[in-house]
Amino acid sequence: MTLQISNISTNKNLLGFSGGVDSSALFFLLLENNIPFDIVIVDYNLREQSKKEVAYAKELAKKYNKNIYLKEVKLENSSNFEKQARDIRYKFFEEIIEKYFYETLITAHQLNDKLEWFLMQFSKGAGLPELISFEEFTQKNNYTICRPLINISKNDLLKYLDENKIQYFVDESNYEEKYKRNYFRKNYANQFIEEFESGIKKSFEYLKKDVISLNTNLEPFFTKNDLELYKLQNDDNINIRLIDISLKKRGFLLSKAQRDEIIKQKECVVSHKISINLTSDYIFIAPYIQENMPKKFKEKCRIEKLPKNIRPYIFKENILEEISKVLN
Repeated sequence: MTLQISNISTNKNLLGFSGGVDSSALFFLLLENNIPFDIVIVDYNLREQSKKEVAYAKELAKKYNKNIYLKEVKLENSSNFEKQARDIRYKFFEEIIEKYFYETLITAHQLNDKLEWFLMQFSKGAGLPELISFEEFTQKNNYTICRPLINISKNDLLKYLDENKIQYFVDESNYEEKYKRNYFRKNYANQFIEEFESGIKKSFEYLKKDVISLNTNLEPFFTKNDLELYKLQNDDNINIRLIDISLKKRGFLLSKAQRDEIIKQKECVVSHKISINLTSDYIFIAPYIQENMPKKFKEKCRIEKLPKNIRPYIFKENILEEISKVLN
């Protein structure tokens, strides 16, 4: 069978590889489409099979002349394993991207993953931007995440692998329901896609268009380094959507409780890393830092009505004059 994947126009691309169904299929689809890429893999040393998966990755890299980057870690198989593993994985990916100047991170997420995400967010009480935030392209600060398989189902990938006699591995931990994603996969997503795949694809397509319409003119009106300034809207739903967009680019996903707290308090710090402040006219978002500031600088900030939790970053980056011009 022939599978269509989106075109990737960049030349420095890094494929997150595991040796499983999805990444093995994507490896060969990228080859078929003449898309240049190297591969990166993380071994958590939880399963004996992981050594075979790493060996398979090295074999493919050698055969098809790809650079390969490997990280070995030892994690305990705890209930928090998924988050720990993801944090370690993406931190390593970003280290490689920065060191070797990759432009695009290619991941093998597919349609089943997208529906699992939708259902998980739906169960938490999410809004439309969160429900369908698992998109084909996600822009980060210095690279783009591309998910070329996002509209292809797991079953179609399995058929492609079998028809082309491509080797792949099955991670048995994917069936353990102590992990929330596996629970949604087994009990809801897989069977739902098998019965209603065509309609699900169309619904995601329509929802994406709706979000694009809703997000019109929601870009920051001023950015400098990692500081973003938005005009405060009369609708709190729009304001929190603006904040969501900014934080997603920085690698943070807000919970409903955090969103409610931001709107209520107007001034907060997320995960001890990002300062957010809603004034009467603006939304300020910047990295949270602590910095000793001279009295003269503090007085200027007071006159300009700049939020206290944003001032240290403004001082550190020496951008007070630029912000003053924009606000006046």
